[in-house]
Amino acid sequence: MGLDLIATRRQLHQIPELGFQEIKTQALILTTLDQFEGKEYMTIKRWRTGVLVKIHGKQPKRTIAYRTDIDGLPIQEKTGYAFQSKHEGQMHACGHDFHMTIALGVIENLLKHRPKDDVVIVFQPAEEGPGGALPLLHSDEFNAWRPDEIFALHVAPEYPTGTIATREGLLFANTSELFIDFKGKGGHAAYPHLANDMVVAASHFITQIQSIISRRLDPLNAGVVTIGKVTSGTKQNIIADSARVEGTLRALNPETMQVMKEAIQAHVAGIETAFSCRATIDFGSNYYQVHNHSEQTREFIQYCRDHDYDLVICKEAMTGEDFGYFLKEIPGFMFWLGVSSEAGLHDAHFQPDEAAIETAVKLVTAYISRGA
Repeated sequence: MGLDLIATRRQLHQIPELGFQEIKTQALILTTLDQFEGKEYMTIKRWRTGVLVKIHGKQPKRTIAYRTDIDGLPIQEKTGYAFQSKHEGQMHACGHDFHMTIALGVIENLLKHRPKDDVVIVFQPAEEGPGGALPLLHSDEFNAWRPDEIFALHVAPEYPTGTIATREGLLFANTSELFIDFKGKGGHAAYPHLANDMVVAASHFITQIQSIISRRLDPLNAGVVTIGKVTSGTKQNIIADSARVEGTLRALNPETMQVMKEAIQAHVAGIETAFSCRATIDFGSNYYQVHNHSEQTREFIQYCRDHDYDLVICKEAMTGEDFGYFLKEIPGFMFWLGVSSEAGLHDAHFQPDEAAIETAVKLVTAYISRGA
């Protein structure tokens, strides 16, 4: 009896775990792999909370890698699923439960019908943060099986179920997290002149940085500065002595990202002077752009066209993905998989169409096995 893709996805959906905490997820992956027929053709390695699987080809001349991510997000699920997350405040809101299920389905197929070349399936932890791709890429475990090419997919709620979307060159942007802590002096709301209000300081900062995109960047070099979270104060009549601002930076090239970071630093320095406060900046996890290699992407596009997949040549997106680190060193590509969800990625209501899973398993399996 083969792997039940829908049941597997729903099992994984119930146990989302944050980056480098994917203990239950790793265990379920390993348990599932152990049940496959043909496992004598498979070698498994653990890397931290991730898993590497090598399928030994019949007459290998090269190694092809396929990567999936395995972590969840710190989001309280609101889908109403009967199988919704059992972990309070954590959810697979970016489709990594789909990604893992597809990878497991591909492994099962490749063990039944061994490919000519060696195949490495990478179950990578911590894509959402703090970033698992870069340390994995430089690990002994990965480099013992270092592939000649690598590819991956990401679910896309905006495309119809089963649609494949990709492009040569830049697909996803350079990204950086942003965390800033402002420190001042608290006090009574009735005596503002005796305090140093960090709500006001942080508010001025947030307003000022809106000019970075419109006045510091070349209009042809797109960028995004978003502040998604502000924390300050304890009570309505107490002047806050601290404030924390959290956000994200996105840019379509590394040079633009550097301009944005330097502008952030300049604005923070100005706030420190103007409000007599101290501030610390942490740019957190930084992800390199996902830049699809032309030769490999063209070959994949032609394969999809030849086999009647619904293919779209898409535009680049400001989405971030640490898969870009793999593509920086290894030829390959990433593509979007349409899953038809009204709610988008990182939304508590995200409900991707499970019918896309089987489409992706068949495509990835066949593409890896082509020419065998």
